[in-house]
Amino acid sequence: VQLQASGGGLVWPGGSLRLSCVASGRSFSGYGMGWFRQAPGKEREFVAGKDRSTSGGSTYYADSVKGRFTISRDNAKNTVYLQMNSLKPEDTAVYYCAADRRVDHTTPARNVAYWGQGTLVTVSS
Repeated sequence: VQLQASGGGLVWPGGSLRLSCVASGRSFSGYGMGWFRQAPGKEREFVAGKDRSTSGGSTYYADSVKGRFTISRDNAKNTVYLQMNSLKPEDTAVYYCAADRRVDHTTPARNVAYWGQGTLVTVSS
């Protein structure tokens, strides 16, 4: 499956952005989808994940984004979204969408099967 992420940009602290990731290739609905991020000098870390519908469609969030970020998916559009509200400077990173059988808070980045190209989010005044 090929993943194309978009929606990053520069935003003030407290602002919002919505990231999108469009999938092509194999059946989108058959994959768990998620988002990771990587800040300069840091390892890639899990942000949010959503199970495929046949696995219950559960959602997962890193503690650092709970209550501020929301992951959703539209299987008809082969797209997964990450709505990011109340952004903080520490949210600044390159955000990557990910696809695998399951993508949740226990998924190591090194084990993810498919990656998008990344989109830069900068939170700064």
